[in-house]
Amino acid sequence: MSDEGLQAAEGRMSRAIEAMERDFGSIRTGRASTNLVERIQVDYYGTPTALNQLASLSVPESHTIVIQPWDRSVLGAIEKAIQRSEIGLTPNVDGTVVRLNIPPLTEDRRKDLVKLVHKRMEEAKVEIRNHR
Repeated sequence: MSDEGLQAAEGRMSRAIEAMERDFGSIRTGRASTNLVERIQVDYYGTPTALNQLASLSVPESHTIVIQPWDRSVLGAIEKAIQRSEIGLTPNVDGTVVRLNIPPLTEDRRKDLVKLVHKRMEEAKVEIRNHR
């Protein structure tokens, strides 16, 4: 295989691994992480915009995510976008911030997460094999 072909294949494989790592970051575990919400699309004046471009995201405690928008008028849109997303969290609007409380994991949820991680790993392996 030529050097150019090898470099192209390595680039595609590394992008597949990076995509898998992003997917793993968006899986809701028992700990709060801004990765859960940063890519949620919010309808901002008719334009879908990523949440991390509209607000400051922080994790003040291990089970809480705080979203502080730079424009207070977008609080309602952020709340609706989080409710529509599939992360399974309920937003609490508290004055000028939105708080997300992460509940502790149950045994059933842990088993579901293990299955989901295995599924995503298998998808990434297949994608890497296809690039070889």
